Amino acid sequence: MRRTLGHWPAFGFTMGAALALSACSTAVADRPVAPVTSAAVTASVPAEPLEIQGAEVLFWDDATRSARFRMMERYYPGHEVAPPAKARALSAGEALPAATRAAIDAYMAKGTVAGMMVVQDGKVRHEAYGLDFAPDQRWTSFSVAKSFTSTLLGAAVKDGFITSLDDPVSQYVPGLRGSAYDDVTVEQLATMTSGVRWNEDYTDPKSDVAMMFSVTPVPGEDQVVTYMKTLPREVPAGEKFVYKTGETNLIGVLVEKAVGTSLAVYAKDKIADPAGFDDSLFWMSDLTGRNIGGCCLSLTLADYTRFGLLALEGGAGVVPDGWFAEAGKPQVQFGGGFGYGYQWWTYPGENYGAQGIFGQSVTLSPKRDAVITILSNWPTATGQALSTDRLMLMAAIEAGLAQ
Repeated sequence: MRRTLGHWPAFGFTMGAALALSACSTAVADRPVAPVTSAAVTASVPAEPLEIQGAEVLFWDDATRSARFRMMERYYPGHEVAPPAKARALSAGEALPAATRAAIDAYMAKGTVAGMMVVQDGKVRHEAYGLDFAPDQRWTSFSVAKSFTSTLLGAAVKDGFITSLDDPVSQYVPGLRGSAYDDVTVEQLATMTSGVRWNEDYTDPKSDVAMMFSVTPVPGEDQVVTYMKTLPREVPAGEKFVYKTGETNLIGVLVEKAVGTSLAVYAKDKIADPAGFDDSLFWMSDLTGRNIGGCCLSLTLADYTRFGLLALEGGAGVVPDGWFAEAGKPQVQFGGGFGYGYQWWTYPGENYGAQGIFGQSVTLSPKRDAVITILSNWPTATGQALSTDRLMLMAAIEAGLAQ
C-alpha cells in the first residue's frame, strides 16, 4: 500500500525524543526504577535529581546543555549496563585526505561538536573532540536511542519472542486492545505508519508529545500505554507516515513485555556485549520505571561507533539475517533519496543512520564500509541551516572515504 508523507522534521532531526523527559511535575527522586535481573545491569539513582516541569531540556542554556549532556545519570534515574570483559579494539587507520580533514576542522571550529569519529574498514581514520569532552565521557543520545530499540526489536524476533512483524501490536501490549492501535501491526509501529492521529509540535504544550507523560500513572499499566490508547485514528494503518515519539516508546514497552525483561538488560546481551563496548551504557527510565524506548541513553563516542559497526556488519547473529538491510531501507520515502525505515533514517546512496536533536548522529555507509559518529551541542534542537551544514560535511567525508 502506498504511504503518504505526514509530518516529519527536516532531514529527520527530531525533537520528539527529548519530550520523553517532559510534561510532568513528579520529582525524579520519586520515580520508580524497574528491577533488574542481571548482575551486569544495576539501577541508577540520580545524585542531583531534577524536578520535571515540562520539556525543560529544550530550554536549557548552552552552558547547561554542555554540562548536562555528558552526565544525564546525575539528574535522571535509569539503569547502568556494564560492558563486556573484552572490548572491540578500534585501531588507527590511515588519516583522511587533507581536504576532508580541513572540512572537519572548519565544522568543529563552529564550537558545537563534542566528538566526531570516522571509522572505515574497522579502523579509525579520524577522531576529534571539542567542548572539553573526553574519550572516556558519555554523551546523551536523544533519538539515536530509537535505532537501539529497533535493534532490540529485531533481536526479539530472532529469539522468537515476537513471531512476526505482521502481528498486531495489541498481541504483545494487551492494554492497547480496543484502541486505535488494536489492529496496527508491529511493522507499522516501527515505520510510524500506524495512521493514529498525533501532534508532535514541540512548541505546543498541549501537543501529544508534550502531554504523553503528563497522565497520572495507573497501577499495573505503563504510562505511555495509558496515554496512547486514548488517541483516535486519522487514516487507515499503513497509508501515512507521521513521526511519533510515543510510538517508539510503545515499541520499548512491546519488547520488554515480549522478552520479559528491561530494555537495558536485553541491550546488555544483544548490543553491548556483541558490539564490544568499552564503557558502561546508561539508559534513562520513565515514570513507571521502564527504559524509554525513544530516547535517553548515554555512551562514549567510541561505543556509539561500535554500535554502528554492529549494524553495518549485520548484527553478529543477534537479529534475523538481513534485518539491517530492511531496517535501513526506505520503507517510507520522502523524496530526494530521503526516507524512513525501522526507526532508522535513510539517505541517498543507500546510507542510513540514527539521529537525535541537538546534533547527535551515527551514520552508516555500507558502500564505503564506514561509520561516521557525531556528538554535538547545537544552539537549537533542530534547524534547517544546522542540518544543511551537517549534510555538506557528510558529503565531504564521503568524498574522502572514496579516495
